[in-house]
Amino acid sequence: MAANDYHFITHWRVEGSITEVADVLKDARELPRWWPSVYLRVEQLEPGDSEGIGKVVSLYTKGWLPYTLKWKFRVTESNYPYGFTLVAEGDFEGRGIWTLEQNGSTVNVIYDWKLRADKPLLRAFSFLLKPLFSANHRWAMARGEESLKLELARRHAPSAEAAAAIPAPPGPTFPHNLFRELQTHR
Repeated sequence: MAANDYHFITHWRVEGSITEVADVLKDARELPRWWPSVYLRVEQLEPGDSEGIGKVVSLYTKGWLPYTLKWKFRVTESNYPYGFTLVAEGDFEGRGIWTLEQNGSTVNVIYDWKLRADKPLLRAFSFLLKPLFSANHRWAMARGEESLKLELARRHAPSAEAAAAIPAPPGPTFPHNLFRELQTHR
C-alpha cells in the first residue's frame, strides 16, 4: 500500500428504520444541512436513474484539520435501502460502499472507504502524517454519526416544538471563509 493509500471501515448504530437512514444518506444535496461539520458545499451535477445509479455529485468538504477537499462521486451501484456504492475522483480517488442493516429498532451502518489521496498536500505528507490524516477522517465520520442521530431525532419528534428543541448538528471547526483564505495561500 502506497503512503497516500487509505482504507477506512466505519461502523455506526442509529435508532430508526433502514428506509429512513437510506433516504437521508442518498440525498446528497442535504448533506450541508444535517452534516455541516464536513460538507460545506454540495451540488448534484447529474441525477442518475430511478435507483440513483449514475448520479454525480460535486463536493467541497473538510475535517477538523485546516484544509479542504474538492471531489466528486458517481453512484455505481444501488441496493436500496440496503446501501450503495460510489466512485470518487478529485483531491482523492477511490470507492466507498455504504451498507445498511436493520437490527431491531436500530440500523447498523457500515462505510467501507478505500482511497488514494491525490491532493498535493496529502500526497506529499502522507508518508509522515498518515496517522493525523487518518484521525481527521475518524473525526469527520464521528461527526457524521452524531449528526445523523440528531437528524433522525428531528424526524421522529412528536411536534415542531420538540424538533426545534433538538440541538443543531456540530458545525465546522474553523469558519468557512478561513478555509478560502488558507486555500488561496497554499
